[in-house]
Amino acid sequence: MSRIGWVGIGVMGRSMCGHLLAAGHEVRVFTRTKASASGVLEAGAVWCDRPGDVAEGSDFVFTIVGYPSDVRAVYLAEGGLVEKAAPGTVLVDMTTSEPALAVEIHGAAAARGVHALDAPVSGGDLGARNAALAIMVGGGQEPFDRTVPLFEKMGKNIRLMGGPGAGQHTKMSNQILIAGTMIGVVESLLYAVRAGLDVDAVIDVIGSGAAGSWSINNLGRRIAKDDFDPGFYIKHFVKDMGIALAEAKRMRISLPGLALVEQLYVAAMAQGLENMGTQALYTALKNMNAAR
Repeated sequence: MSRIGWVGIGVMGRSMCGHLLAAGHEVRVFTRTKASASGVLEAGAVWCDRPGDVAEGSDFVFTIVGYPSDVRAVYLAEGGLVEKAAPGTVLVDMTTSEPALAVEIHGAAAARGVHALDAPVSGGDLGARNAALAIMVGGGQEPFDRTVPLFEKMGKNIRLMGGPGAGQHTKMSNQILIAGTMIGVVESLLYAVRAGLDVDAVIDVIGSGAAGSWSINNLGRRIAKDDFDPGFYIKHFVKDMGIALAEAKRMRISLPGLALVEQLYVAAMAQGLENMGTQALYTALKNMNAAR
């Protein structure tokens, strides 16, 4: 059994941390609001008052927080994880964040004899609950190999994609694809509703053909039920698309589809939908059409 530190008990982190607890590992946790950690604390996790404190005595530390600014503060601030971790500790950031920041954290950690992996995930709240996440990792082979048994408690498709930052770059590719897929999902279902079709019946047919995707078969079902609760927040998806667009600009490639979808999600935020799930883009487009 490993001694594990965990920072970030949100929609996905709650389940991910819970799987490690259920496997019998000793887990110390910190999250911004202690009440949100009540479930894992009741399951046996130990509370820490500061994020850096979870690293003390830990073999591995996992983080899944909101924004790159949060990642920077948790890892690189005075008293943060890099400073507090003992040599040999493996620090694993599972936040979707900036590739350059992952490289910076890796360098700062290496200077202290600490390992750092960037390991963002895909699969949303369902993947987290079912321990079926895709985990895309950047960093060294040896710390990756050591961490795989823990990753396997949280996900099914786990792969080392390259050196520091490679996990984040892979996640950007993932988010670009999801962005393009989501506009197709919501426009398809909006059309179906206006045509007077049964939405679930439409998904039954098109979801099993060439148009099939995880998004239509999972988020489409939520749309059909008017369920817009967050498996993944719109505000975090807008953050991800912003990172991808900035990286694309740096690499001198044009991604007009991503730019369009990012603006539609910004419009959704302007409608007050930022704390809803990404499937609430349907609501934003429905509102736009009703306004005509």
